[in-house]
Amino acid sequence: MTSHGRPPLSTEALFSSANFTLSLLPIRLARRIQALRNLPFIVVSNPHIAQIYENYVHSLSTLLPYQERHITNLEDEIQFTEVMADLVQTHANTIPTLARGFLECRKYINSRDVTHFLDEHLRARIGTRLIAEQHIALHLSSKPHNGGFSPPQEYDPSSCIGVIDTALRPAEIIRQCEAFVGEICELKYGARPTVMINGQLDTRMTHVPTHLEYIITELLKNAFRATVESGKEKEPIEVTIAAAPDTPEAAPVASGPILNDARTPPSTTPGVTIRIRDRGGGISPDVLPSIWAYSFTTFADEDVMDMGNSGGGGGNGNADALNAISGAGGSSSSLAGLGYGLPLGRAYAEHFGGGVQVQSLWGWGTDVYLKLKGLGKSG
Repeated sequence: MTSHGRPPLSTEALFSSANFTLSLLPIRLARRIQALRNLPFIVVSNPHIAQIYENYVHSLSTLLPYQERHITNLEDEIQFTEVMADLVQTHANTIPTLARGFLECRKYINSRDVTHFLDEHLRARIGTRLIAEQHIALHLSSKPHNGGFSPPQEYDPSSCIGVIDTALRPAEIIRQCEAFVGEICELKYGARPTVMINGQLDTRMTHVPTHLEYIITELLKNAFRATVESGKEKEPIEVTIAAAPDTPEAAPVASGPILNDARTPPSTTPGVTIRIRDRGGGISPDVLPSIWAYSFTTFADEDVMDMGNSGGGGGNGNADALNAISGAGGSSSSLAGLGYGLPLGRAYAEHFGGGVQVQSLWGWGTDVYLKLKGLGKSG
C-alpha cells in the first residue's frame, strides 16, 4: 500500500494505486457477501443483518463496472475515488448494526458460530476499509487535477503515506485518547484518574494512527472505568512504552498487500509494547475467560430493545468484554459499549502481527499489554 511512493503522487502512480485497489476490493466484498449468505436464513432475514448484506451487494455492484476497464485517466480516477468514499460511508455503521442484529438473533444461531463469523468478518472489514481509505487519502493528498492539497495539521505531512504514518509517536496518541476518555469519564462519574506515561516517550513507529487511536481508546476506557468504580480514582493509570531494540537483521514486520514498502528505513525493530496498568481491582476469575467474547450473549431481552439508546450495559448481571475487564459487572455506563471494544481492538492489533494480552490480579488491578508490529526508534 505504500509502494506507490510518498504523496503528492504523479498521475501514473495515482492510477496505479486506483488499479491496485480495484484489483482487491471486489474479491473481498464478494467473500463477505458469500459469508453472509452462509448464515441461517432466519438470521439473514433479520432487518439489521439484511441491511449489512444489502450494503455489500450495493458496494460490489458499484465496483463491478470498473473491473471491465483499466483506470488510465483522471476522470475515471476521480469517479472511482468518489465510489470509494461512498463505500466507506456506506459501511461506517457495520459494527453496531451487526451487533444489534446478532443480539436479536441469538436464539437462532449457536454462539460459537456467531463468534467465528464476527472474528472473520470484522477482521476482513479492517483490511477492506484500510485499502479503500488508503487510496482516498493518496488521492486527496495528491490531487494533480486540483493544484495541490494541504494535509491535516495534526500529522506531519512528510511522515504520512496515505493513512499510514511512518513516524507515528505512540505517546502523542495516548495523550489524545486520554483527553477524550477523561472527558467521558468526568461527565459520567464526576471524576477522572490521571495517566502517567513513562518508558521511551520519543519512540516512533510506522502504523495507522486511526487503528492505534481506537485500540488505546478502548483500553483506556476499561482502565478509567475500573479505577473510578473501584473508588481508586486518586491512583494514577500507568502507561509504559517500550520499543524493542533495533535489529538490523530483522525482516519487515508487516508484509503482503496491506503494507509492503521497500522505502522503509533500514533500522527496524520487532515492535513496540505498550503496557496499561490500573488499580481497578482486576477481573473476577469467573468472568476472565469471557473477556474476548462478543456481547451478543450478555444482554437480557429488554436490553436488546434499549441498546441503541443506553449504549450497552444491561442489568442482567452478566459481563461482556468491556464490563468484564473493568469489573463493572454489567451495570449501565456511557463508558460501556456493545462489548465489541476489546475483541475488536485485538483484531486491529493482530492485523499487522501484534496482539493484546491481559494479566489480572484479582483484588488489585489489571495489566494490559498491547504489542504492535512496525518500525520503532527512540531518541
